[in-house]
Amino acid sequence: MSADDAAAFINNGDNVGVSGFTGAGYPKAVPAALARRIRAAQARGDEFRIGLFTGASTAPELDGVLADTGALRLRTPYQSDPHLRAAINNGITSYVDPHLSHSAPQVRDGFFGNLGVAVVEVTAVTDDGRLVPSSSVGNNNVYLDCADKVILEVNAWQSEDLEGMHDIYYGPSGKPILLVGTGDRIGRPYLRVDPDKVVGVIETDDNDRNTQFKPADEQSRAIANFFLDFLTNEIKHGRLPSGLPPLQSGVGNIANAVLAELRESPLTNMTAFTEVIQDGMVDLIDAGKVRQASATAFSLSPKYANRMNEEAAKYRNRIVLRPQEISNSPELIRRLGVVSCNGLIEADIYGNVNSTHVMGSKMQNGIGGSADYTRNAYISCFVTPSVAKGGAISCIVPMVSHHDHTEHDVMVLITEQGVADLRALAPRERARSIIAHCAHPDYADALTDYLDRAERTSALHTPHDLREALSWHVRYLETGSMKV
Repeated sequence: MSADDAAAFINNGDNVGVSGFTGAGYPKAVPAALARRIRAAQARGDEFRIGLFTGASTAPELDGVLADTGALRLRTPYQSDPHLRAAINNGITSYVDPHLSHSAPQVRDGFFGNLGVAVVEVTAVTDDGRLVPSSSVGNNNVYLDCADKVILEVNAWQSEDLEGMHDIYYGPSGKPILLVGTGDRIGRPYLRVDPDKVVGVIETDDNDRNTQFKPADEQSRAIANFFLDFLTNEIKHGRLPSGLPPLQSGVGNIANAVLAELRESPLTNMTAFTEVIQDGMVDLIDAGKVRQASATAFSLSPKYANRMNEEAAKYRNRIVLRPQEISNSPELIRRLGVVSCNGLIEADIYGNVNSTHVMGSKMQNGIGGSADYTRNAYISCFVTPSVAKGGAISCIVPMVSHHDHTEHDVMVLITEQGVADLRALAPRERARSIIAHCAHPDYADALTDYLDRAERTSALHTPHDLREALSWHVRYLETGSMKV
């Protein structure tokens, strides 16, 4: 049927679960048709509000077009669309930001109420009714199982050679997940669906729309090289094996720069247990550096997405795409001994990290899976430039304006200034190390001055002057700069 006919199955008050994870594998036709249906209802004066569940961020053709209608009552989990971000920060859309590993069980167990409709993109439907997943898995298995009605978008743009790349695990809840190696396959290559729930099938031929990565600049390369130096030193001291434990890499330009530096390094025989396959990971596989990569989705630039479509058969045995309940499983991350590397908005002098809120209250994107990995990694690392907004903002502050990752979970902090290894350090030792190795020179003296004065006026375990702890943020809001 047409997308407009399919959208007629979605009604005011419904919760709708859709495919999509970082601009890959999201439905291409139904969201726009649903937006037209919503606007028509609004023109008649009828109320039309829905809850929208995804795997993570999607694309303007899904999150953006629906946010623009003002009809999103609820959105969960991770997002990155500027239009949706505005709706969240303006109070139009309620945003629930769980850890990605928690989102599937919370939907499955009814925390969000009934799931009315699932809209899922697939590559193909087999003769016996199995679904070949497309370029992301995310929470698709849960939405297909839990929804009252299912709409399928069969996208001819997605390569038929993706068949066999996926590992969809339908294990019993509460039982051990029998995965002991990054490349293990413990499920099946297909998604299941009850045919009686399928109310519509739409054929599309539209490409995924991920953002082009920026070329690595001097700052990104400096951060990447410090991270590589840290890993090399860990190997030298026998704390890591020469091939490294499985690596996790957050999304973005710095993460791709890290992967690029790994390609040029002498390290080899590596594996990845992560959320997304980025351009740099494909290059590492091509270079023979990474022998196996496990994720839940692709996050590829247009050039690399087309290349993956053309050569999916080549990568089918090197890449495994899983449900995010498995890719982000805390138990698996801990047991596999993953080394994690994620970005942040700001960190404070004790190693607490804010990765979601600008100036304490404005949502940026969300926590995503960063805490799944940070809390459970063998070694958890965060990378960031030391300053933002042309130097007006220090990314190292006396106290973070919002907490996502506490000092108990953050082990290594890296900026273009250097590496602060925080393991086995007490709070005041952590503070001195972060200021010395990670803070920008324009702010280091002011941070030291704050710490010195806090030590004279408060308890000495974690010294703070609460009258000044957030004064840097206040100064920025009032003057446009954190500089004194």
